[in-house]
Amino acid sequence: MLLKTFGWSFAITAAGLALAGVLWGWQGLAIVAILSVLEISLSFDNAVINAGILRKMNAFWQKIFLTVGILIAVFGMRLVFPVVIVAITAKLGPIEAVDLAINDKDRYEELVTAAHPAIAAFGGMFLLMIFLDFIFEDRDIKWLQWLEKPLARLGKLETLSTVVALVVLLVTATTLATAVPVHDGGGTVDKATTVLLAGIGGLVTYLIVGGVSGFFEDRLEQEEEEAEEEAGEEAEKAGKAPARSGNGTVVGLAGKAAFFLFLYLEVIDASFSFDGVIGAFAITNDIFIMALGLGIGAMYIRSLTVFLVRKGTLDDYVYLEHGAHYAIGALAVILLISIKHEINEVITGTIGVVLIGLSFWSSVVRNRREAGSGDGPGAKAEVSSGV
Repeated sequence: MLLKTFGWSFAITAAGLALAGVLWGWQGLAIVAILSVLEISLSFDNAVINAGILRKMNAFWQKIFLTVGILIAVFGMRLVFPVVIVAITAKLGPIEAVDLAINDKDRYEELVTAAHPAIAAFGGMFLLMIFLDFIFEDRDIKWLQWLEKPLARLGKLETLSTVVALVVLLVTATTLATAVPVHDGGGTVDKATTVLLAGIGGLVTYLIVGGVSGFFEDRLEQEEEEAEEEAGEEAEKAGKAPARSGNGTVVGLAGKAAFFLFLYLEVIDASFSFDGVIGAFAITNDIFIMALGLGIGAMYIRSLTVFLVRKGTLDDYVYLEHGAHYAIGALAVILLISIKHEINEVITGTIGVVLIGLSFWSSVVRNRREAGSGDGPGAKAEVSSGV
């Protein structure tokens, strides 16, 4: 199963490194390898979040995620997106922007870096909303009960996540964004309006895409429950055991629901890729080397997502989603802080890996405790992890 799931990633890695060696020599090959590792370390929590959403889709949409989705992730976000940002911010035409990226790499890097406040505000607010909606929701299984219980009670207030996010955005725009250092070290510039507008854009995008996908998801689950009830009643009349349409917890979403969940996944991936694209400029400003290295890393994140879904890892290790969402919250805060202060990508990646590692360890402890007491997985509604 490992080879089947990661086969394409292994093949593309081998082909990508070989191509890098031929085009750019050993130095280019090394840079591509480093960028791949950087992308994987920064986006591991992305794979866990994606798996939680992808397991709700049917097989067809899972394949779409792996085919069309990877094209969007690799070529769209890692190659086209930076060029589009340069074209918009510098008010250049598409051809001029591409020419700049190829022939004037230093100027291209300067323009992308100058757009970082807007990019960070958009991605930071989108990720912050994911985190806030998660921690304000009352869940049967809680990881850090001392924190999640009171937050779940606060979450009964409608639109609390939006209010908190807007307050965070307002504070960010009026403090961090008023004196953003210029790329060449020549003083500071006021980016408050830019950050405010970009942040609102990220918030609105989350509310639209997440809201529409959630609406169709809830509607489809409701229809399935009604169909199961009708089938149960008919089976009861016929004196037969009622048939079940699935495992009772996961719905194979299709149609409009799956389409909007797919869009939601792509926006999440875009938000996660922002810090990787910007951070990659610390290693290289060649867009093709960057796209190849980050693209290889993105392939592994896609494969890891599918692996987690097929192995049922999120069901076996129930705190993994909690750890991933806390990592998302940390990344959102880091993106907003990075508007003014430069933060090393090693710190960003380490925080995410540590939080997911702690949640995995807590899940193992929980499973051992339940196995020792004779209870099956999920037998208890709420179990403290001891973290």
